[in-house]
Amino acid sequence: MPSPAPSSSSGPQRGVLTQWDDAKGYGFVTPEGAGPTARVFVHIKAFGLRPRRPFVGERLSFRVGRDAQGKTRALDVRSLEPRATPVPPPQPAAPRVRDASRVLLLIPLFALLVLAVQLVWGLPHGLWGFYSAMSMASFIVYWLDKRAARQGAWRVPEKTLHLLALACGWPGALLGQQLLRHKSAKPEFLRVYWLMVALNLTVFVLVFTPLGTRLSMRWLAG
Repeated sequence: MPSPAPSSSSGPQRGVLTQWDDAKGYGFVTPEGAGPTARVFVHIKAFGLRPRRPFVGERLSFRVGRDAQGKTRALDVRSLEPRATPVPPPQPAAPRVRDASRVLLLIPLFALLVLAVQLVWGLPHGLWGFYSAMSMASFIVYWLDKRAARQGAWRVPEKTLHLLALACGWPGALLGQQLLRHKSAKPEFLRVYWLMVALNLTVFVLVFTPLGTRLSMRWLAG
């Protein structure tokens, strides 16, 4: 447990960000001239709008205050670092436009599959609407996460994006990846995404086609 932080003060102080958890959006600032354990809690909201995320070792100006529960925390945090941002690491090359158009063909192909199943065996009322609604929700979440990434704001967990894809929102997620150029160059993310697509399509076939029924009966009989 950190030692008690300095008492509240209305005047600005200077310090260094000595601990930061970017996933949770909080960390600790060590004021100038204080011991290493005299840390002040700081939340991402105290930084306001800024072009980059906080990082360990960043020199800061802040004011010590208290939250609604009376706990000490840093407020009105401002960076004292030069405005130039570090050069980001090289990113993998984005897929070619031709490759993007090819992968987007999966959406009309799936629509044709759903239409064929509807005409031959019938589908529950509202299934088309559910896929459309979930796809729209997925696209909107991808857009919000893309905007948050540009602004250095709180990001949408990747687990949430994968759950939306599994819950019939994968067509909208695919549009978000290709049209917004978001999450389209992360191999680890894409592997899980395509697994979600495969699971969703497998469930669709097993539930809504006689082929799935026959396979299920054979598996149970075996």
